[in-house]
Amino acid sequence: MRDLLTQPAWAEEDLGTPLPDSPHACSVALPTWDAVVGYEEGRDKVMRRLRMGYPRFVRHPLIERLFSLAREQVALDGESAFVFPTKIVAQRAQRFVEKRGEVAARVASFHGLQALIVPDAAAEWANTYWRHTGEIVSSRQAADFFGDGLRTDSKDHLLKRRLSKLVNLPEDHLFVFASGMTAITAAHRGIVGGRAGRKTLQLEFPYVDCLKVQELFGSGVVFLNEAQGESFDEALSRIRKGEFAAVFVEIPSNPLLRTVDLPRVAEACREGNVILAVDDTPASGVNVDVLPYADLVTTSLTKWMSGKSDVLAGMVSVNPASIHAADLCAALAADEAEGARLYVGDAEILLGNLSGYPARMERMNENGLAIAELLAAHPAVAKVWHPSMVTREHYDAVKRPNGGYGGLLSFEMKNPKRTARVYDALRISKGPSFGAEFSLACPYTLLAHYKELDWAESCGVSRWLIRVSLGLEPTEQLQAAFTAALALG
Repeated sequence: MRDLLTQPAWAEEDLGTPLPDSPHACSVALPTWDAVVGYEEGRDKVMRRLRMGYPRFVRHPLIERLFSLAREQVALDGESAFVFPTKIVAQRAQRFVEKRGEVAARVASFHGLQALIVPDAAAEWANTYWRHTGEIVSSRQAADFFGDGLRTDSKDHLLKRRLSKLVNLPEDHLFVFASGMTAITAAHRGIVGGRAGRKTLQLEFPYVDCLKVQELFGSGVVFLNEAQGESFDEALSRIRKGEFAAVFVEIPSNPLLRTVDLPRVAEACREGNVILAVDDTPASGVNVDVLPYADLVTTSLTKWMSGKSDVLAGMVSVNPASIHAADLCAALAADEAEGARLYVGDAEILLGNLSGYPARMERMNENGLAIAELLAAHPAVAKVWHPSMVTREHYDAVKRPNGGYGGLLSFEMKNPKRTARVYDALRISKGPSFGAEFSLACPYTLLAHYKELDWAESCGVSRWLIRVSLGLEPTEQLQAAFTAALALG
């Protein structure tokens, strides 16, 4: 376990180094505020030292090698190649690029994978599909491609057996995908496919890509960034009238950790025959029980359930009691079989990582509450967002009897000009993602919304917001680390 008091969690030469000791890490060290800005602006000082990053946003070196090989073998001059896991996924990406880029693209078989070939001018649209949907080739898959060859076996049955016990759901109502965003994209596709022409509704400010998928696919989205008051009442009325294909919510929202009044939303959805999709990733299924209210639940297995930040995976759980269960299961089963499945090498890692998950969450709950209380009492801190402190009554309505308030929180300094100094001095790991055994902080709004900071702030998400995921370190060490950093605020 990292000793926060005697050894910094990063060093200057570690910029861009993956945090876990794994060549397939899902997080990356961005230890200073300036490094984050440099990453967002593509500054050479940062980018030339960036060895790895979050897989959907920064392509792994093996993935870059795979793309380069595909470009050499199946693309022409002036064309880019993007490698996808299956033909169905590549064709989906092709249709997206052709529609958005107004260009012609093509799909070619590529040594057991599929290459999407697009004009260089439309490459950013292919990047957009790769990034937001998460329907990607994993670094372990690429390693096997260049090593002993792609594996065609599956461990999904073993993984589902383990997951079904953790979430108390039949295996045939669980569906596993290549990433958390793949799970959300598959759920969205399964919902809107049978409800063409109707928009979805997003309640509360969500993780960036959850909203992007609803904006880019289907018929669009109506977004209510704060589900309370007259606007929320109006939204419930529209739900009861059946105006939407589905309602999407996070419990709690990320990064503001607000919880919507889920029983009221569920009642309106049942009345209007509108599907309710809930993402329980920020809280974890150990802490909250949202399935009784939802038609389906999406979960990023990358986060708390893995705990190691070394594998991407996602899950959709379908409520057997939902009147939509049969249709949703059929759509998700087809997507799981033909789309971006979880690669067997990643499934094996996840199976090992699941051990100790409930016990990990208990410890992370304790650290989350302790640091939230420390921040809330500190004179230099303006605001703390944690389920124990914001919309608590709504969180308590779905909290399990033995559940906690989670290890995720956000905070803002009273003096914004001192935020960077505090962030730089905070002696825990720095970078995107959350849910790992080690604590992790990031300037969330800069990383997620750098090109739309004014819009984010209009929704109540400050550009100075720092999000923190608490890990398994001793509570007193974390308290000392935060106290020392806040002294500069």
